[in-house]
Formats: sequence, structure tokens, C-alpha cells
Amino acid sequence: MSTTLTLAQSFILEKKSYTQNLNDLVKSASEVIAPLGPISTFAARNPWMGLEQQPFEKVARRLKDVCDVDIYPTESVLKSARNRGEIRQEFLEISLQKWLDSQSLDLPHDVAERFCRAALFVDQPLTVLSPASELKRLGKKLSYFKHQIAEKQAVKTFSQRLEQLGNEETAKDLNRHMIKWCKLFLDESQAVVSMPNRKDGFYHAWLSLVKYDPALKSSVRKEFNDLPEKAEDALIQALLKLEIPFSEIQEYLEAHLLALPGWAGMMLWRSQQSFSENSLLEEYLAVRISLEYALIKPFLPLPEKKIEDKVFLEPLAAAWVQWGGVPINQLSQLSSAELKNYLTLAYRFKRGLRQRLWLEAWEKTYEDQLKKIIVSKQMNSEKSVKPVSAQIVFCIDVRSEPFRRKLEQEGPFETLGAAGFFGLPIEISELGSHHSHDSLPVMFKPQFKVKETSSEVKLKQYQQRSKVAHSLSTTFKTMKHNLPSSLLLPEISGPWMGLQTLARSLVPRRAGSAFRKIQKTWLRKPSTKLSLEREYTLDSELPVGFTDEEKVSYVHQALKIMGLTDHFAPLVVICGHGSHSTNNPYASSLDCGACGGASSGFNARVLASLCNLPRVRQTLAREGISIPTDTVFAAAEHITTLDKLKWIYVPQLTVQAKKVFDQIESILLKVSEKANAERIPQLPNINLTCKNPKREAERFAEDWSEIRPEWGLARNAAFIIGERNLTRDCNLNGRVFLQNYKWQNDKNGDLLATIINGPGTVCQWINLQYYASTVAPHYYGSGNKATQTVTAGIGVMQGNASDLLSGLPWQSVMKSDQEVYHAPLRLLMVIQAPRKYVQRALSENQEFYQKVQNGWIRLASIDPEGNWESWS
Repeated sequence: MSTTLTLAQSFILEKKSYTQNLNDLVKSASEVIAPLGPISTFAARNPWMGLEQQPFEKVARRLKDVCDVDIYPTESVLKSARNRGEIRQEFLEISLQKWLDSQSLDLPHDVAERFCRAALFVDQPLTVLSPASELKRLGKKLSYFKHQIAEKQAVKTFSQRLEQLGNEETAKDLNRHMIKWCKLFLDESQAVVSMPNRKDGFYHAWLSLVKYDPALKSSVRKEFNDLPEKAEDALIQALLKLEIPFSEIQEYLEAHLLALPGWAGMMLWRSQQSFSENSLLEEYLAVRISLEYALIKPFLPLPEKKIEDKVFLEPLAAAWVQWGGVPINQLSQLSSAELKNYLTLAYRFKRGLRQRLWLEAWEKTYEDQLKKIIVSKQMNSEKSVKPVSAQIVFCIDVRSEPFRRKLEQEGPFETLGAAGFFGLPIEISELGSHHSHDSLPVMFKPQFKVKETSSEVKLKQYQQRSKVAHSLSTTFKTMKHNLPSSLLLPEISGPWMGLQTLARSLVPRRAGSAFRKIQKTWLRKPSTKLSLEREYTLDSELPVGFTDEEKVSYVHQALKIMGLTDHFAPLVVICGHGSHSTNNPYASSLDCGACGGASSGFNARVLASLCNLPRVRQTLAREGISIPTDTVFAAAEHITTLDKLKWIYVPQLTVQAKKVFDQIESILLKVSEKANAERIPQLPNINLTCKNPKREAERFAEDWSEIRPEWGLARNAAFIIGERNLTRDCNLNGRVFLQNYKWQNDKNGDLLATIINGPGTVCQWINLQYYASTVAPHYYGSGNKATQTVTAGIGVMQGNASDLLSGLPWQSVMKSDQEVYHAPLRLLMVIQAPRKYVQRALSENQEFYQKVQNGWIRLASIDPEGNWESWS
């Protein structure tokens, strides 16, 4: 009786300790995944945003150990890059020597260097050693060796450990069940019958149904009869039953989150959107670990898996035989101390380290190439300042760079770069829409709402026509999600859908053009205005419009951050950007990455309209920014799929501005054709001897069967913060984000800090999303676009039982099955400013310093004399 009492007391004390710290443990564990929003508002996301306080290589090791995910480029990708001349051996040698100098090795330097160089450059995989007797002799000499140098084993889930023992597929079964329950709970549009009790939360909805799940054995279902009412208590109970040591709980939770990072990421995102669901990730873990315990209970306790000497020593000995030129019999004759020195080097110089050195050499090669392009241009450029007739502000998006270059070649135009939301933290509502959406980076929250309006009569007429136009689509969706009518839908809609599919696939350009003309003719959208003046309404949580002070503040900030504070041209164009494609689940991923998958044309129109307000200009003049009375601001949108500029706001123009506007209009077709001619050949399977680039671009945008309407931001590699004169006339191959910055106007460094924290962070997220989707497409990507299944109205899967896929499709980063298109390089940030500016940015911004120090971003600077300095 006393023993039972002691155990009960121990259980109560341990449960109390768990309860006090559980919320903090779940929050800390959630840093291994990233929040995943719906695909309809696809936003660039850094999958490792919560791990940047750790070195990149440490995170790489952890992911390899826990989920067998390699986040370094594979040997084949690195070899291909070397064969294309993208990796210079001299930089690999520098990285190798730096690593060797950092090691304490009781081996002659030349022996160690020869071994490492051979390991880096020999393509053949390690061969199996023989005879076994020699390995056995090595094992006896070094029976203690593996325990001395082996790192702490990563914490894995019980279901993963059981699967490693080779007698069950419990981890796969657990994932399969979790996917099913997550789909039911998170469904937004596809389920005919919604999951009961969803309003009570994931845990309660699951608990009310799981006892009747026919996919589970009755013995497993019985385990759920006595589960606690609260998710927190259920999670604690499951952890205690599994006897997870308190010191390992966080890593255990992390391992479960990493098992399905997509579905877990969606739960995390939902928990951040609403206070009522702020415990959703904890509920997810409670369901998952309770289910795990029920599935593996018959197999507890699990036996420990021992690592045999042969398994541990063979690859190390084989490395010396193949790369060090030391036969196995010669290794076995070494003393234990000598053998330990040899095998220690082989252990440290393992695959992950070799991949890291190759990646660093690739990155340094690109940096050197970029440096030469910019420095050589600076040496040959003319110092005289030429007058410009128009200033056109583009998004920093890498796809803007080729178009800007072509535009500048055609006339006296100056282009500038700024983040595509132009510093406006707004939620927007377009004409006739009952819904609104955020139009700013996902890391920020909107502070204002801007509505597109028209006269009451015209608005009512437009809404009626719009309702009629969308009634067919609405009826189709209603029938699709209604059980009886969905059985008749194929027969009813088959002929029309078949004809539409044929037209969209066989004659996509003509079909798309015809559909757009019909829609435009029918809708007849009236002229509109924006709600820029502050309104006080009860139907909006956000203030509508701006006060006079807010207008001036945001215009002042926008002009300053784009470096446009003086020498205004007669016409200034604020140019947002968007994309156009058909039948594409990832359509929003091709729009403005800064704006959470939304086109940034609306933001451009808002800013241009604010800049034209007389009262705003008068106040700006008192603050040192004098906009001439004959300068007019207009707004346009760069359609990246077509390399086309579309005007979206052209106010009344002055005589000079009208002359410049006509000049731009006259050369836009030529600029578009030249940009198409540069971009389209980069797409695979293009034969330009018989196809026109412009026609191909239009076909890609309209073809229902086209899996690659454009490359998006693939091959992005650098973010340059500096004046346009630094890169003007440089062919940067559409790989560089270009942010205008003039350090002379930033004495205290606030502007640079804003750029680093805002646009710099967005660019890094975009870069690492493309990186992750390339190096680990099965885990961080989303597979083949042609075989994706749009599920629950929120994302895509491969088949019907995969993780919710969080990254980019195969077609966005791969040229073919064997060749990558995107170069997986970590973002190089280049700052044009004196050295003390960069030092100040690093010292005052701990997060930025951490990213550079831990290898999540690379940093270089160009001082006023044109000297390039690498900081990483």
C-alpha cells in the first residue's frame, strides 16, 4: 500500500511540474515549424524562421537525425553546378583550409589535407570493406571509440523508434490517422458534411468521434474511453504514460511536429489568427500523442537498439581505404591511439560537412561574380548625371530587374526599387466585393482599410451584373458540395466543361482573350475612387482611410525609403506587380511575395493618389521634400507572366507629364518584347526558331494544361541595398532584389534598419523557401504540380494521405527530373554604405547579427570608394 501511495504521489508531483511548464514547452517546440497559411493567399515563408538562433549547420544535423531530411544540396546538384562553372575550386580550397585550421588533429597536416581533398573530389561512393576479420580486429581495438566521439542521439518519437526496430509501421499509421482528422477539422469548402463539434476545438471534436473510428482496432479505441476532458490534461497524461523524461519533453514534442510539419504548421497558423483557437497546436499534440500511446501500448517497453561496431566503424575505415590510400590491413596494424586519430578525422569530415564546404564555395563563387559585374561597371561608368523624364518605382522582386533594364535602355527613364506594398499597412476591399484581404507582408498586421468605391447607382448596377456573372460558378460550387446534386453534376456540366477544357488547352490564347472580352463587356466596371479620407463606420474593425497626419507620414516614409526625395521628374509612376495564370493552385505564389500572395497594384494606386494630394505636398514641403507642382504621380502594374505594364491609375496630366506618358506608351511594346525574348528561352522545351516569345508568354498565361506559366522568383540569390547607379546597365540575370538606398540621407541608420527588418526579411524568406523546396522537395516542397490534390480548400497534397505540402511545386525549381533550375544559395545581402553603417546595423539589430553569424544570410558591403568587403 505504501509503495502504491509513493507512486501516486510521484505521479501527482510530476504532473504538476508538467502542467506548470507545458505551455512554454509547446511554444518553444513550435519553433521547429513555420506557420502555414491557406494556399489561396500563398506567402513566402522561411521554414526555419524559429531556429535562426542556432547555426545553420546545427539545424541541418538535427533535421537529418530526427526526420532524415537533408537541407544541404545533394552531391548531384553540387556536381552539376561545378560542371557549369558555378563553383570555383579555389574557393573550395579556402573553405577546406579554414576548416582544417580550426581542428585539433593528431595527424600530419599533409595526411589530413590529402584525405579531405580526396573525399571532396572523388565521385565514387564508398565501397564495402572485406575481409570481416580485419574489421573485427579494429572493433576490438576501439570498442570504446564510438562512445567517445559519437554525438548525443536525437530524441525520436516512440512510433519512429518502433518502426526502426523493423517490426511495425506505427509511425506511418499514426501519420495516416492524423492526416484524416486534420483534413476533417480544417476543411473550409470541400466536405459535404462538416465535422461535428468543430466549434469546441480540435481535441473535443476528435474525442467525440474517435471512439467510433472503424479504421482503429477495438483494443485501441478502448484507450480513449478514459481520456481527460481538457486537451492539456490529455497531453500530460500521454507523456507520463510514455515515461518521457521532463528534460526530453520539448525535443519529443518537436519530433512529433516535424513528422507532419505542414498540418502542424496550419494548426500553428490558425492558433495565431484567433484568440479562441490559441491552444490549437497544443490540442494537435494532445490528439497525436494520445493516439500514439494507444497504437504502441502493446509493444511497450521498447528494447534499446544497439549500434554494432561493424555498422559504426566500417564507413570510417572504408573512407581511409578509398580516400586516404591506407589498406585495411595497414589500419588494423596501427596502435589504438593512432587508429583513433585516423578514424576521428573520417568521422568529423562526414557527408554533411563536405556538402557544407561545397555550398560555401558555390556561394563565394557567385559573390565574386556579382562583385566583378558591379565593380567593372563602376570603373567604366560615366560620372555625369543625365536628366530623366520619368521615374518609375518597381517592386524589389527579382523579376522586375530585367524589365527595368530594358526600360532604361529605351529612353531617359530612371527606375527605382522598393518593397511592393510601398510601406502601406492596409487591408483592401475592391469594388463590389463583400470581402477584403490584407495587402502587406504577412509578418505585419493591417492598420487601415481602403475601399474602392463608385457612385451608388453605378455600384448597384455593377454588383447586379457581377452577381449574374458569378451565379453559374456559385451554383456549380453549391451543387458540388451538396450530396444529392453532386451525383448529377458530371452529367449536367460535362459537355460545357469538356468544351471549355479543350478550348483552354488547344487554343488557350484565343480562348482566354475571348473569355476576358465577354467578361469585361458584360461587367462594364465603372470608374472608381478610393476611400482615402478617414471614415468612422461600425461595420469595420479597422479605421477606413487616413487622417491628414497619417497621409503625410506614409507618403514621407515611402518616398524616403525609395530614395525619391528630390529632383522629381515630370511623371512618377508607382508600379506594383502581379501575375496571370489559369488553372494554377499556386497562382498566388507568383503575385507579390511581399504582399502575402496579393497583387500590389492596389497599393501602388493608393500611394500615387496620396502623393497627388495638394495638402500632403504642402506639408511635405515644410518637412524638406518639395514635389514640384507640375510633377504627377500615376500607378501601373507589372504583369510578370507577360512582361507587360498595365496602367491602373492615370490622373489628369500636365503638358510635360502627358508628353512623357506618351513617350512611355510608345516604347512599352518594344520593352515587353525584349523582356520576353530574354525570359522565355529560360523555360524548358522552348524552340524559338519556330515560336514567338510574346505569343508563348500569352499561351503560358492562359493554357489550362501549362504546369510552368513562369519561373517566378527562381534563381534569386542577392539583395542589393544601394543607389540605382550602382547596378544600372548591369545584367543581373533576374537574380537580384534591388532596393534603393542613399546612405547620405540616413545619418542615424534608421532607414537602413527599416530596410533590413522589412524588405530584407521578406527577401530572406523568399530565398529560403526556394532553397528549401529545392534541397528537400519531398519535405519542404510540394511535389509535381500535375499530381497535386487540392484538399480541404486550404492547400495541396500528393494523393489523399500526405502531409499538407508547404513549399513550392517541383516545376517552380526544377528544369527536369535530373536538373535543378533554382540555385540553392543562401541570400547575399549587399549594402552600399560606409563600413561604420554596416557595423552599426549589426550591433544594434541582434536578429540581423544572429542571421549573419549563424549562416542564415550572407553579408557584403560596398563603401563610398567602391571597395567590396565580405562580412561572412
